[in-house]
Amino acid sequence: MVTGAAKPRAVFFGSPEFAVPCLQAAAETTELVAVVSQPDRPAGRGKQLTEPPVKVAARQLGPSVALLQPEKIRTPAFAEQLAAFNADLFVVVAYGRILPQGLLDLPRHGPWNVHASLLPRLRGAAPIQWAIIRGERRTGVSIMRMEAGLDTGPVAATADTPIADDDTTGTLSPRLAALGADLLRRVLPAIARGAIALQPQDDTAATLAPLLHKEDGHLDFTGPAVEVSARARGVDPWPGAFALLDGQPLKLFRPRALPQPFVAGSPGLVVTGADAGTDGLVVACGDGAVAFAELQMPGRKRLPAAAVLAGHALPAGTVLR
Repeated sequence: MVTGAAKPRAVFFGSPEFAVPCLQAAAETTELVAVVSQPDRPAGRGKQLTEPPVKVAARQLGPSVALLQPEKIRTPAFAEQLAAFNADLFVVVAYGRILPQGLLDLPRHGPWNVHASLLPRLRGAAPIQWAIIRGERRTGVSIMRMEAGLDTGPVAATADTPIADDDTTGTLSPRLAALGADLLRRVLPAIARGAIALQPQDDTAATLAPLLHKEDGHLDFTGPAVEVSARARGVDPWPGAFALLDGQPLKLFRPRALPQPFVAGSPGLVVTGADAGTDGLVVACGDGAVAFAELQMPGRKRLPAAAVLAGHALPAGTVLR
């Protein structure tokens, strides 16, 4: 908490659930005057109009915090609206849009971003997913002063955490969100006092984490089992790992790499868990095999693999593509 002086005026930008803990941290350490979030979008099977989680959380902060959901942010009208808040800081967490330089120049003490990686590693839109897919053993969060480049600004602080062998994007994201909120609580007061030391990023060590697409969930069993497992965990919950069974997508969850080459035959060959001496559906890879503990047939619910196989036995020689 900032004590002994007036809190800095801040505008928070964010949209998904990942940003909510940081919104709460910003509300505790600043005079939060506005929250900017993405517009409501259709979501789910029914495509019902759904509010971003940050908008839902922002309403709990009371009427003194303005809530903005601009369709476009590169307009003079929006720039004038933001300038009127006379902000000392912008705090940006997974907002989902790139702020133009004209907006970055508005806050007195700068715009600050909480990024879910240890910069300069994994710059881009999907750092949590790619940290898992690429087999990183540790990751973390960085608070950087924003500039025009893609996550290239100087870093004020970092915090790290290990990636467990069974972590998915769904399990790692909440840990990183909490880590980022705790770091923000510690760093924002120092930023407001002008007492923060910035570390320029080493561009030669940078890696990229581009936005994922649905096809990134399609598993390639010709690779090593550890890489197939890592990709399946990195794309869980979205876009979700899948392979084609008789031309239809079979979704695959809770993978575990099995290094022992007990599965003979081509990559993608299916062996039931009982035959392989382990739980789940076992699929041969280019090196080793992967056991999937849960499956989802098209149009069905996600269930334990044994339950799915009990109602949909796979004949010997089945190959997933």
